[in-house]
Amino acid sequence: MAKEKYQFEDFLAEVNQEQKAAVATIHETMTGSGYKNKVEKKASGFLVAYTYPKTKKSILNLFFRKDGLQARIYAENHKQYANFIDNLPEDMEAQIAEATDCKRFLTPPECSDTCSAGYDISIRGNRYQKCRYSCFHFNANTKNFPVIIEFIEQEKASR
Repeated sequence: MAKEKYQFEDFLAEVNQEQKAAVATIHETMTGSGYKNKVEKKASGFLVAYTYPKTKKSILNLFFRKDGLQARIYAENHKQYANFIDNLPEDMEAQIAEATDCKRFLTPPECSDTCSAGYDISIRGNRYQKCRYSCFHFNANTKNFPVIIEFIEQEKASR
């Protein structure tokens, strides 16, 4: 049996009305910059992943969890815009602080040999060594959307 193909519109239909405009803006920005999107159905709802075709590397995932819409940013060039990260809002810093620590940094033998390591960042003098899959994982709400959009723009500009 063939796998069902989903479109961005399927994902968008699940987004709260107050978040639709911001999510549509992100989608237009990403696809307008040449990023491809892939929509999948997961147990908790839809996931849309944005990748750059030339490198096939992900930059952003938008997905649903029990507590709502989430954004995961893969900030491989975060050192190029460290000042932006140093000034993230406190609630976003709190989400980073709660993220899983990177085993590659802290206890290398416990981490997979194929792991590309996480992020070693500093925010307002606080050092974080976090897993790349949870470090920049934020609640995608109306308060955070402007910062998430700017974060994505910073990463796109550095690639």
